[in-house]
Amino acid sequence: MPANGLPFRSQLSTYLKGAKFALVLLTGLSAGLLSASVDSPTRVITGEQLIKAKAKYGPLAEKRMRAWQQMVDENQGRPEKELLRVVNNFFNQVRFTSDIQHWGKKDYWATPIEFLGTDAGDCEDFVIAKYFTLKALGVPEEKLYLTYVKAVRLKQAHMVLTYFETPRSIPLVLDNINPRILQATKRKDLVPIYSFNGDGLWLSRQRGKGKEVKGGTNKLKQWNSLLKKLQND
Repeated sequence: MPANGLPFRSQLSTYLKGAKFALVLLTGLSAGLLSASVDSPTRVITGEQLIKAKAKYGPLAEKRMRAWQQMVDENQGRPEKELLRVVNNFFNQVRFTSDIQHWGKKDYWATPIEFLGTDAGDCEDFVIAKYFTLKALGVPEEKLYLTYVKAVRLKQAHMVLTYFETPRSIPLVLDNINPRILQATKRKDLVPIYSFNGDGLWLSRQRGKGKEVKGGTNKLKQWNSLLKKLQND
């Protein structure tokens, strides 16, 4: 679904604003949310976070968080393509809503806990939750990209998660509009614009990551704000 009610060009301009500093890497997420170690199972949510989520969002939210952890526990070590399917299906059960309706803001990027806690979110929130969960399950970051596209039929900006089996592969698209995981070349309803992860920002194309954009993810204020929220969790 569209990220919000803003025209596509206006949204794209907003998302690309930001200072041109050094590249932000995902190095501050080792404590708490989405952490893993060699000696212990992957934890996507801690006991303390469960208590806080229940207090803030209610008992049903706690059940959703536990289901999230159970899904991760039951799928450790599975092939990557199977992980894509399981994670995509799990989060696509959440209700879509606009940021204005849900948060009272034109653009708000929720953490996975906020997303599951409120059981609603827009396209960015679906992608963020899938991205970090797949990373927690061991899918390498260099294979996963948060990708902005133009949804042709809706004539608005939209975000999907793309997965590259190899750097030159045609990416697979994980989407909340179309639940089927398809190659990007088969999604004629989407026009790729740019993609990013902790490694950088890229002008997108359907085969390969595309051209790296100078300034990297610091051009995305919302992304950097999200990382700070995750670190605070």
